[in-house]
Amino acid sequence: MLGGFPKPSKRASPPTPMPELPEVETTRRGIAPALIHHACTGAIVRNPRLRCPVPDDLDTLLRGQELQAVERRAKYLLLHFATGSLLIHLGMSGSLRIVPAQAAPDKHDHLDILFDDTALRLRDPRRFGLVLWQEGPAPHPLLAGLGIEPLNDDFDGAWLHRAGRGRKTPSKLFLMDGHQVVGIGNIYASESLFRAGIDPVTPIGELGPRRCARLAACIRDTLNDALAAGGSTLRDFVGSDGAPGYFQQQYFVYGREGEPCRKCTTPIRKRIMGQRASFYCPRCQR
Repeated sequence: MLGGFPKPSKRASPPTPMPELPEVETTRRGIAPALIHHACTGAIVRNPRLRCPVPDDLDTLLRGQELQAVERRAKYLLLHFATGSLLIHLGMSGSLRIVPAQAAPDKHDHLDILFDDTALRLRDPRRFGLVLWQEGPAPHPLLAGLGIEPLNDDFDGAWLHRAGRGRKTPSKLFLMDGHQVVGIGNIYASESLFRAGIDPVTPIGELGPRRCARLAACIRDTLNDALAAGGSTLRDFVGSDGAPGYFQQQYFVYGREGEPCRKCTTPIRKRIMGQRASFYCPRCQR
């Protein structure tokens, strides 16, 4: 397994992806300690036109309720209150930040959830995000059928080998299938496969137990490294404190087409898989 991080790249920013598991988990970790057990004092909806309309009675639903917990499932954030849960997806470019309630909103700040003099502010330039209310304790239908969490203890090489057995799906597309494994998008699938030395087009069913074990370990390491770095610096993404992540500076392959591999100096290649750009080293990944 590759140890440590490569030196930061000085090239232009790579293609802008959506927030993935580390970005959403970084946001959750920032929100939870600051707001749990605080009572919501209202909601200000400036623009309800997201991927689905923001509930028009959101202020009434939340006002006076204590925030009991903040969880993440896949790329969704779940804010749990006594009577239900607020489900938030950051879409392609969204972010949640904790700001003073009196701070002037910017153009793309569409929603504030108020906790006295503090606001949880949703910024979503492309408006592909979601803010939905789920009454009661039952999980939202959008969460049904989601796959395994890659940071859970039950995600390992044995699980990966069982789940992939007999499948001809390319390894990268399998990892990005949220019905199989959640939260691994284009960045972290590309980076994990490089660390594991696996060509993205290799069918998942052709990986034996040893390669599956290596791939599962590399996925966990890549995600944990990204969490430690605060996630990736997406064009519009910042953490809950307004600070950008820095994992982008540590990419081995993502967005580095034509640049030398950090391990063997072979030029990094790009191919389109599932309508998404995939980056890989033709020498290190077989």
